[in-house]
Amino acid sequence: MSEEIRWWCGLDWGSEKHHAYLLDAKGSRLGEREVVHGGAGLAELCAWLIEATGGAPGQIAVAIETTHGPVVETFLERSFAVYAINPKQLDRFRDRFTVAGAKDDSRDAQVLADSLRTDARAFRRLSVEDPVVIELREWSRLHDDLKAELNRLGNRLREQLWRYYPQALEVAGGDLIAAWFLALWHQAPTPAKAVKLRQTTLEDLLKTRHIRRLDAAEILRILGQKPITVAPGTTEAAMGHIRLLLPRIRLINDQLKAAHHRLDELCAKLEAPENEPGQDGEHRDATILRSLPGVGRIVLAAMLAEAPEPLRERDYHALRALCGQAPVTRRSGKSCIVLRRYACNKRLAEAIYHWARVAVQHDPTSHQRYAALRQRGHSHGRALRTVGDRLLYLACTLLKRGVLYDPDHKSPQAAAA
Repeated sequence: MSEEIRWWCGLDWGSEKHHAYLLDAKGSRLGEREVVHGGAGLAELCAWLIEATGGAPGQIAVAIETTHGPVVETFLERSFAVYAINPKQLDRFRDRFTVAGAKDDSRDAQVLADSLRTDARAFRRLSVEDPVVIELREWSRLHDDLKAELNRLGNRLREQLWRYYPQALEVAGGDLIAAWFLALWHQAPTPAKAVKLRQTTLEDLLKTRHIRRLDAAEILRILGQKPITVAPGTTEAAMGHIRLLLPRIRLINDQLKAAHHRLDELCAKLEAPENEPGQDGEHRDATILRSLPGVGRIVLAAMLAEAPEPLRERDYHALRALCGQAPVTRRSGKSCIVLRRYACNKRLAEAIYHWARVAVQHDPTSHQRYAALRQRGHSHGRALRTVGDRLLYLACTLLKRGVLYDPDHKSPQAAAA
Protein backbone atom coordinates (compact mmCIF):
# COMPACT_ATOMS: atom_id res chain seq x y z
CA MET A 1 0.00 0.00 0.00
CA SER A 2 1.31 3.42 -0.91
CA GLU A 3 2.39 5.59 2.04
CA GLU A 4 0.23 8.45 0.76
CA ILE A 5 -2.96 6.53 1.63
CA ARG A 6 -4.28 7.80 4.99
CA TRP A 7 -7.94 6.71 4.99
CA TRP A 8 -9.67 3.52 3.92
CA CYS A 9 -13.26 3.17 2.72
CA GLY A 10 -15.10 -0.08 2.18
CA LEU A 11 -17.98 0.08 -0.30
CA ASP A 12 -20.62 -2.63 -0.37
CA TRP A 13 -22.24 -1.86 -3.71
CA GLY A 14 -25.72 -2.87 -4.83
CA SER A 15 -28.13 -2.35 -7.68
CA GLU A 16 -30.17 0.23 -5.77
CA LYS A 17 -28.10 1.37 -2.77
CA HIS A 18 -24.42 1.49 -1.77
CA HIS A 19 -23.08 1.35 1.79
CA ALA A 20 -19.76 3.03 2.64
CA TYR A 21 -17.67 2.51 5.81
CA LEU A 22 -14.73 4.84 6.51
CA LEU A 23 -11.66 4.07 8.68
CA ASP A 24 -8.54 6.01 9.61
CA ALA A 25 -4.97 4.70 9.78
CA LYS A 26 -5.55 3.19 13.26
CA GLY A 27 -8.65 1.33 12.16
CA SER A 28 -11.03 3.63 14.01
CA ARG A 29 -14.43 4.25 12.50
CA LEU A 30 -14.87 7.75 11.10
CA GLY A 31 -18.40 7.18 9.85
CA GLU A 32 -20.58 5.30 7.42
CA ARG A 33 -23.18 6.32 4.90
CA GLU A 34 -25.74 4.75 2.57
CA VAL A 35 -26.50 6.39 -0.77
CA VAL A 36 -28.89 5.64 -3.60
CA HIS A 37 -27.38 4.51 -6.89
CA GLY A 38 -27.27 7.34 -9.39
CA GLY A 39 -25.20 10.30 -10.41
CA ALA A 40 -26.36 12.46 -7.50
CA GLY A 41 -25.90 9.70 -4.92
CA LEU A 42 -22.36 8.80 -6.04
CA ALA A 43 -21.38 12.47 -6.18
CA GLU A 44 -22.74 12.90 -2.65
CA LEU A 45 -20.69 9.91 -1.46
CA CYS A 46 -17.47 11.29 -2.98
CA ALA A 47 -18.08 14.68 -1.41
CA TRP A 48 -18.76 13.05 1.99
CA LEU A 49 -15.48 11.11 1.89
CA ILE A 50 -13.49 14.27 1.19
CA GLU A 51 -15.37 16.24 3.84
CA ALA A 52 -15.07 13.52 6.52
CA THR A 53 -11.32 13.08 6.01
CA GLY A 54 -10.27 16.58 5.03
CA GLY A 55 -7.80 15.03 2.60
CA ALA A 56 -7.33 14.77 -1.13
CA PRO A 57 -9.05 12.00 -3.13
CA GLY A 58 -5.68 10.38 -3.82
CA GLN A 59 -5.19 9.84 -0.07
CA ILE A 60 -8.42 7.85 0.25
CA ALA A 61 -8.44 4.17 -0.75
CA VAL A 62 -11.76 2.60 -1.73
CA ALA A 63 -12.22 -1.19 -1.55
CA ILE A 64 -14.93 -2.80 -3.67
CA GLU A 65 -15.88 -6.28 -4.93
CA THR A 66 -16.13 -5.42 -8.62
CA THR A 67 -13.59 -4.27 -11.18
CA HIS A 68 -15.85 -2.29 -13.50
CA GLY A 69 -19.12 -0.42 -13.67
CA PRO A 70 -20.35 3.12 -13.02
CA VAL A 71 -19.41 3.02 -9.32
CA VAL A 72 -15.78 2.15 -10.04
CA GLU A 73 -15.60 4.63 -12.91
CA THR A 74 -16.99 7.43 -10.72
CA PHE A 75 -14.27 6.97 -8.10
CA LEU A 76 -11.51 6.62 -10.68
CA GLU A 77 -12.67 9.75 -12.47
CA ARG A 78 -12.42 11.68 -9.22
CA SER A 79 -8.86 10.39 -8.60
CA PHE A 80 -9.65 8.07 -5.66
CA ALA A 81 -7.40 5.02 -5.19
CA VAL A 82 -9.72 2.10 -6.01
CA TYR A 83 -8.89 -1.51 -5.09
CA ALA A 84 -10.85 -4.63 -6.04
CA ILE A 85 -11.04 -8.04 -4.39
CA ASN A 86 -12.66 -11.33 -5.31
CA PRO A 87 -15.89 -12.01 -3.37
CA LYS A 88 -14.54 -15.41 -2.28
CA GLN A 89 -11.52 -13.76 -0.67
CA LEU A 90 -13.78 -11.26 1.05
CA ASP A 91 -15.83 -14.14 2.46
CA ARG A 92 -12.67 -15.46 4.16
CA PHE A 93 -11.88 -12.01 5.59
CA ARG A 94 -15.42 -11.83 6.97
CA ASP A 95 -14.61 -14.71 9.36
CA ARG A 96 -12.29 -12.34 11.23
CA PHE A 97 -15.23 -10.26 12.36
CA THR A 98 -17.90 -12.88 13.02
CA VAL A 99 -17.82 -16.64 13.57
CA ALA A 100 -21.60 -16.93 13.52
CA GLY A 101 -21.79 -16.26 9.78
CA ALA A 102 -23.69 -12.98 10.18
CA LYS A 103 -23.77 -10.83 7.06
CA ASP A 104 -25.15 -7.38 6.29
CA ASP A 105 -24.19 -4.38 4.19
CA SER A 106 -22.58 -2.44 7.04
CA ARG A 107 -20.42 -5.38 8.13
CA ASP A 108 -19.35 -6.15 4.57
CA ALA A 109 -18.29 -2.54 4.05
CA GLN A 110 -16.35 -2.63 7.33
CA VAL A 111 -14.63 -5.89 6.32
CA LEU A 112 -13.64 -4.37 2.98
CA ALA A 113 -12.16 -1.26 4.57
CA ASP A 114 -10.25 -3.04 7.33
CA SER A 115 -8.99 -5.80 5.06
CA LEU A 116 -7.62 -3.25 2.61
CA ARG A 117 -5.92 -1.43 5.52
CA THR A 118 -4.20 -4.56 6.85
CA ASP A 119 -3.89 -6.89 3.82
CA ALA A 120 -3.52 -4.68 0.77
CA ARG A 121 -1.56 -7.41 -1.03
CA ALA A 122 -4.81 -9.38 -1.46
CA PHE A 123 -6.35 -6.49 -3.43
CA ARG A 124 -5.74 -5.31 -6.98
CA ARG A 125 -5.51 -1.62 -7.74
CA LEU A 126 -7.66 -0.44 -10.62
CA SER A 127 -6.85 2.23 -13.14
CA VAL A 128 -8.65 4.15 -15.86
CA GLU A 129 -8.73 2.05 -19.01
CA ASP A 130 -8.30 3.13 -22.60
CA PRO A 131 -11.71 4.05 -24.09
CA VAL A 132 -10.94 1.81 -27.06
CA VAL A 133 -10.41 -1.16 -24.72
CA ILE A 134 -13.73 -0.48 -22.98
CA GLU A 135 -15.57 -0.43 -26.32
CA LEU A 136 -13.65 -3.49 -27.52
CA ARG A 137 -14.69 -5.42 -24.40
CA GLU A 138 -18.35 -4.60 -25.04
CA TRP A 139 -18.22 -5.69 -28.67
CA SER A 140 -16.30 -8.85 -27.79
CA ARG A 141 -18.91 -9.86 -25.22
CA LEU A 142 -21.70 -8.88 -27.59
CA HIS A 143 -20.18 -11.17 -30.21
CA ASP A 144 -20.18 -14.07 -27.74
CA ASP A 145 -23.82 -13.40 -26.86
CA LEU A 146 -24.80 -13.33 -30.53
CA LYS A 147 -23.00 -16.61 -31.17
CA ALA A 148 -24.78 -18.24 -28.24
CA GLU A 149 -28.16 -17.00 -29.45
CA LEU A 150 -27.43 -18.17 -32.99
CA ASN A 151 -26.48 -21.58 -31.67
CA ARG A 152 -29.81 -21.83 -29.81
CA LEU A 153 -31.75 -20.92 -32.95
CA GLY A 154 -29.71 -23.42 -34.96
CA ASN A 155 -30.58 -26.17 -32.51
CA ARG A 156 -34.26 -25.35 -32.86
CA LEU A 157 -33.96 -25.42 -36.65
CA ARG A 158 -32.21 -28.78 -36.48
CA GLU A 159 -34.94 -30.21 -34.27
CA GLN A 160 -37.69 -29.15 -36.66
CA LEU A 161 -35.90 -30.54 -39.74
CA TRP A 162 -35.27 -33.80 -37.91
CA ARG A 163 -39.04 -34.16 -37.47
CA TYR A 164 -39.88 -34.33 -41.16
CA TYR A 165 -36.86 -33.58 -43.40
CA PRO A 166 -33.67 -35.45 -42.31
CA GLN A 167 -32.33 -35.28 -45.88
CA ALA A 168 -31.86 -31.54 -45.47
CA LEU A 169 -29.76 -32.12 -42.34
CA GLU A 170 -27.49 -34.43 -44.33
CA VAL A 171 -27.02 -31.77 -46.99
CA ALA A 172 -26.38 -28.98 -44.50
CA GLY A 173 -23.78 -30.78 -42.41
CA GLY A 174 -22.23 -28.09 -40.23
CA ASP A 175 -23.73 -25.19 -42.25
CA LEU A 176 -27.25 -25.39 -40.89
CA ILE A 177 -27.48 -21.65 -40.24
CA ALA A 178 -25.50 -20.57 -43.31
CA ALA A 179 -27.16 -18.23 -45.79
CA TRP A 180 -26.89 -20.68 -48.68
CA PHE A 181 -28.71 -23.43 -46.78
CA LEU A 182 -31.48 -21.06 -45.71
CA ALA A 183 -31.90 -20.12 -49.36
CA LEU A 184 -31.98 -23.80 -50.32
CA TRP A 185 -34.70 -24.52 -47.76
CA HIS A 186 -36.69 -21.62 -49.16
CA GLN A 187 -36.49 -23.26 -52.62
CA ALA A 188 -37.25 -26.78 -51.34
CA PRO A 189 -38.92 -26.66 -47.90
CA THR A 190 -40.35 -30.20 -48.17
CA PRO A 191 -39.22 -33.51 -49.70
CA ALA A 192 -42.04 -33.23 -52.21
CA LYS A 193 -40.78 -29.88 -53.51
CA ALA A 194 -37.18 -31.09 -53.45
CA VAL A 195 -38.04 -33.72 -56.03
CA LYS A 196 -39.30 -30.99 -58.40
CA LEU A 197 -36.21 -28.80 -57.90
CA ARG A 198 -34.22 -28.44 -61.12
CA GLN A 199 -30.49 -28.96 -61.19
CA THR A 200 -29.85 -25.69 -63.05
CA THR A 201 -31.71 -23.77 -60.33
CA LEU A 202 -29.61 -25.40 -57.64
CA GLU A 203 -26.39 -24.74 -59.57
CA ASP A 204 -27.28 -21.04 -59.83
CA LEU A 205 -27.96 -20.93 -56.09
CA LEU A 206 -24.59 -22.51 -55.25
CA LYS A 207 -22.79 -20.22 -57.70
CA THR A 208 -24.47 -17.11 -56.31
CA ARG A 209 -23.54 -18.11 -52.74
CA HIS A 210 -19.97 -19.04 -53.75
CA ILE A 211 -20.34 -22.66 -52.61
CA ARG A 212 -17.82 -24.80 -54.51
CA ARG A 213 -17.37 -27.79 -52.20
CA LEU A 214 -20.85 -29.16 -52.92
CA ASP A 215 -22.20 -30.62 -56.15
CA ALA A 216 -25.73 -29.86 -57.29
CA ALA A 217 -26.33 -33.38 -58.57
CA GLU A 218 -25.23 -34.91 -55.25
CA ILE A 219 -27.49 -32.54 -53.31
CA LEU A 220 -30.46 -33.50 -55.48
CA ARG A 221 -29.68 -37.18 -54.94
CA ILE A 222 -29.68 -36.74 -51.15
CA LEU A 223 -32.84 -34.64 -51.13
CA GLY A 224 -34.54 -37.16 -53.38
CA GLN A 225 -34.17 -40.02 -50.90
CA LYS A 226 -37.33 -41.68 -49.67
CA PRO A 227 -38.95 -39.36 -47.09
CA ILE A 228 -39.95 -40.49 -43.65
CA THR A 229 -43.62 -41.01 -42.80
CA VAL A 230 -45.06 -38.37 -40.47
CA ALA A 231 -48.49 -37.75 -39.00
CA PRO A 232 -50.80 -35.37 -40.88
CA GLY A 233 -50.05 -31.76 -39.97
CA THR A 234 -46.49 -32.44 -38.78
CA THR A 235 -44.86 -31.06 -41.93
CA GLU A 236 -46.99 -27.91 -41.88
CA ALA A 237 -46.32 -27.35 -38.18
CA ALA A 238 -42.55 -27.74 -38.59
CA MET A 239 -42.51 -25.46 -41.64
CA GLY A 240 -44.41 -22.78 -39.73
CA HIS A 241 -41.90 -22.99 -36.91
CA ILE A 242 -38.95 -22.71 -39.32
CA ARG A 243 -40.48 -19.73 -41.13
CA LEU A 244 -40.49 -17.84 -37.83
CA LEU A 245 -36.87 -18.83 -37.11
CA LEU A 246 -35.38 -17.80 -40.47
CA PRO A 247 -35.74 -13.99 -40.11
CA ARG A 248 -34.14 -14.15 -36.66
CA ILE A 249 -31.26 -16.28 -37.95
CA ARG A 250 -30.66 -13.91 -40.86
CA LEU A 251 -30.76 -10.91 -38.52
CA ILE A 252 -28.19 -12.39 -36.15
CA ASN A 253 -25.96 -13.37 -39.06
CA ASP A 254 -26.01 -9.74 -40.21
CA GLN A 255 -25.32 -8.51 -36.68
CA LEU A 256 -22.38 -10.91 -36.39
CA LYS A 257 -20.90 -9.49 -39.59
CA ALA A 258 -21.27 -5.99 -38.16
CA ALA A 259 -19.64 -7.13 -34.91
CA HIS A 260 -16.72 -8.67 -36.80
CA HIS A 261 -16.24 -5.45 -38.74
CA ARG A 262 -16.29 -3.36 -35.56
CA LEU A 263 -13.86 -5.70 -33.79
CA ASP A 264 -11.44 -5.35 -36.69
CA GLU A 265 -11.70 -1.57 -36.52
CA LEU A 266 -11.09 -1.42 -32.77
CA CYS A 267 -8.17 -3.87 -32.88
CA ALA A 268 -6.65 -1.80 -35.70
CA LYS A 269 -6.78 1.26 -33.44
CA LEU A 270 -4.73 -0.64 -30.84
CA GLU A 271 -2.08 -1.57 -33.38
CA ALA A 272 0.70 0.93 -33.92
CA PRO A 273 2.45 1.28 -37.31
CA GLU A 274 5.83 -0.44 -37.20
CA ASN A 275 7.61 2.40 -38.97
CA GLU A 276 6.29 5.14 -36.66
CA PRO A 277 8.64 5.89 -33.74
CA GLY A 278 7.55 6.85 -30.25
CA GLN A 279 4.41 4.73 -30.17
CA ASP A 280 2.90 3.74 -26.86
CA GLY A 281 3.89 0.19 -25.80
CA GLU A 282 0.31 -0.86 -25.06
CA HIS A 283 -0.75 -0.11 -28.61
CA ARG A 284 2.14 -2.16 -29.86
CA ASP A 285 0.88 -5.15 -27.88
CA ALA A 286 -1.96 -5.79 -30.33
CA THR A 287 0.50 -6.12 -33.21
CA ILE A 288 2.67 -8.56 -31.28
CA LEU A 289 -0.27 -10.70 -30.20
CA ARG A 290 -1.68 -10.81 -33.73
CA SER A 291 1.64 -12.15 -35.03
CA LEU A 292 1.39 -15.28 -32.84
CA PRO A 293 0.18 -18.52 -34.46
CA GLY A 294 -3.48 -19.26 -33.85
CA VAL A 295 -4.45 -15.68 -32.95
CA GLY A 296 -7.32 -14.34 -35.02
CA ARG A 297 -9.91 -11.63 -34.67
CA ILE A 298 -11.89 -13.18 -31.81
CA VAL A 299 -8.91 -14.38 -29.73
CA LEU A 300 -7.11 -11.04 -30.11
CA ALA A 301 -10.19 -9.07 -29.07
CA ALA A 302 -10.78 -11.31 -26.04
CA MET A 303 -7.18 -11.01 -24.85
CA LEU A 304 -7.03 -7.22 -25.23
CA ALA A 305 -10.49 -6.68 -23.71
CA GLU A 306 -10.53 -9.16 -20.82
CA ALA A 307 -6.89 -9.06 -19.67
CA PRO A 308 -5.53 -5.53 -20.29
CA GLU A 309 -3.75 -5.21 -16.93
CA PRO A 310 -1.82 -8.54 -16.96
CA LEU A 311 -0.81 -7.85 -20.55
CA ARG A 312 0.30 -4.34 -19.67
CA GLU A 313 2.34 -5.66 -16.74
CA ARG A 314 3.60 -8.69 -18.75
CA ASP A 315 2.50 -10.78 -15.75
CA TYR A 316 2.59 -14.36 -17.01
CA HIS A 317 1.53 -15.94 -13.70
CA ALA A 318 -1.51 -13.67 -13.31
CA LEU A 319 -2.42 -14.19 -16.95
CA ARG A 320 -2.29 -17.99 -16.84
CA ALA A 321 -4.40 -18.03 -13.65
CA LEU A 322 -6.93 -15.64 -15.15
CA CYS A 323 -7.17 -17.78 -18.29
CA GLY A 324 -7.54 -21.02 -16.33
CA GLN A 325 -4.28 -22.52 -17.59
CA ALA A 326 -2.58 -22.68 -14.18
CA PRO A 327 -3.58 -25.87 -12.31
CA VAL A 328 -4.68 -25.90 -8.67
CA THR A 329 -2.48 -27.96 -6.33
CA ARG A 330 -3.85 -29.32 -3.06
CA ARG A 331 -1.03 -30.64 -0.93
CA SER A 332 -1.31 -31.93 2.64
CA GLY A 333 1.16 -34.33 4.22
CA LYS A 334 1.71 -37.21 1.81
CA SER A 335 -1.25 -36.24 -0.35
CA CYS A 336 -0.78 -34.11 -3.46
CA ILE A 337 -3.66 -33.58 -5.88
CA VAL A 338 -3.42 -31.41 -9.00
CA LEU A 339 -6.75 -30.23 -10.42
CA ARG A 340 -7.92 -28.13 -13.30
CA ARG A 341 -8.59 -24.48 -12.44
CA TYR A 342 -12.27 -23.63 -12.84
CA ALA A 343 -12.21 -20.27 -11.02
CA CYS A 344 -11.16 -18.14 -13.98
CA ASN A 345 -12.44 -15.80 -16.66
CA LYS A 346 -14.63 -18.07 -18.79
CA ARG A 347 -14.32 -15.89 -21.88
CA LEU A 348 -10.54 -15.94 -21.66
CA ALA A 349 -10.49 -19.69 -21.02
CA GLU A 350 -12.55 -20.29 -24.17
CA ALA A 351 -10.35 -17.92 -26.18
CA ILE A 352 -7.17 -19.72 -25.09
CA TYR A 353 -8.76 -23.08 -25.92
CA HIS A 354 -9.43 -21.99 -29.52
CA TRP A 355 -6.04 -20.26 -29.71
CA ALA A 356 -4.28 -23.51 -28.79
CA ARG A 357 -6.56 -25.58 -31.04
CA VAL A 358 -5.76 -23.49 -34.13
CA ALA A 359 -2.06 -23.26 -33.24
CA VAL A 360 -1.85 -27.07 -33.07
CA GLN A 361 -3.19 -27.20 -36.64
CA HIS A 362 -0.87 -24.56 -38.12
CA ASP A 363 2.22 -24.26 -35.88
CA PRO A 364 4.70 -27.19 -36.07
CA THR A 365 6.08 -26.59 -32.57
CA SER A 366 2.62 -26.53 -30.99
CA HIS A 367 1.63 -29.62 -32.97
CA GLN A 368 4.70 -31.53 -31.76
CA ARG A 369 4.01 -30.53 -28.17
CA TYR A 370 0.39 -31.60 -28.46
CA ALA A 371 1.31 -34.94 -30.05
CA ALA A 372 3.84 -35.67 -27.32
CA LEU A 373 1.29 -34.97 -24.59
CA ARG A 374 -1.31 -37.16 -26.25
CA GLN A 375 1.23 -39.96 -26.58
CA ARG A 376 1.85 -39.73 -22.83
CA GLY A 377 -1.85 -40.39 -22.24
CA HIS A 378 -3.17 -36.88 -21.62
CA SER A 379 -6.67 -36.02 -22.81
CA HIS A 380 -7.35 -33.63 -25.68
CA GLY A 381 -8.38 -30.82 -23.32
CA ARG A 382 -5.42 -31.36 -20.99
CA ALA A 383 -3.00 -31.29 -23.92
CA LEU A 384 -4.54 -28.10 -25.31
CA ARG A 385 -4.30 -26.39 -21.92
CA THR A 386 -0.59 -27.16 -21.81
CA VAL A 387 -0.13 -25.83 -25.34
CA GLY A 388 -2.12 -22.73 -24.39
CA ASP A 389 0.06 -22.24 -21.31
CA ARG A 390 3.15 -22.33 -23.50
CA LEU A 391 1.62 -19.80 -25.89
CA LEU A 392 0.84 -17.44 -23.00
CA TYR A 393 4.46 -17.67 -21.82
CA LEU A 394 5.62 -17.02 -25.38
CA ALA A 395 3.29 -14.03 -25.67
CA CYS A 396 4.56 -12.48 -22.41
CA THR A 397 8.17 -13.01 -23.51
CA LEU A 398 7.57 -11.29 -26.85
CA LEU A 399 5.72 -8.44 -25.14
CA LYS A 400 8.62 -7.91 -22.74
CA ARG A 401 11.08 -7.80 -25.63
CA GLY A 402 8.78 -5.79 -27.89
CA VAL A 403 9.32 -8.05 -30.92
CA LEU A 404 7.01 -9.92 -33.26
CA TYR A 405 6.74 -13.69 -33.40
CA ASP A 406 9.28 -15.29 -35.74
CA PRO A 407 8.43 -18.89 -36.72
CA ASP A 408 12.00 -19.40 -37.97
CA HIS A 409 13.65 -18.10 -34.79
CA LYS A 410 16.58 -20.13 -33.49
CA SER A 411 18.49 -19.72 -30.26
CA PRO A 412 22.16 -18.62 -30.48
CA GLN A 413 23.22 -22.09 -29.34
CA ALA A 414 21.22 -23.78 -32.08
CA ALA A 415 22.50 -21.33 -34.70
CA ALA A 416 26.10 -21.98 -33.67
CA ALA A 417 25.60 -25.73 -33.99
